[in-house]
Amino acid sequence: MARYVIDPPTLLQIVTGGRQVDDSHQLVAVNSIRSDVLQLLLEEVRRGERTDRSALEVHEQITELKMRLLGDRGSRGMAWRIAREHGWDSLREAEYLAVTKLQADAFVTVDRDLAKRAKAIVPVEPIKALWSGAR
Repeated sequence: MARYVIDPPTLLQIVTGGRQVDDSHQLVAVNSIRSDVLQLLLEEVRRGERTDRSALEVHEQITELKMRLLGDRGSRGMAWRIAREHGWDSLREAEYLAVTKLQADAFVTVDRDLAKRAKAIVPVEPIKALWSGAR
């Protein structure tokens, strides 16, 4: 079983993209991922890209998706070290990389800029690695 850490934009893509994550993979994320995706949905609603109803339906799907959520002292400490070592102003992205470093095989993100930065820290895979028969 491969364990993949995903970030909020990737989770949103998984749920809205119409593809199923291969049953042999385990999704892992930080504790706040559902709230972070809800924030992304709110921003889409405010820009007129999605209705309230659509956003809440997507949120319901996200709530039902099986994921292992982490955020203990060790991963927060690792996030701090990653952010400090790489000169980052925020811990948000560093948390996802810390969880990857400590608990997963690779990080999956649809954010190209984050993927570039993450490659220096953890293994990074494209979203297609999550789909059935992708490997």
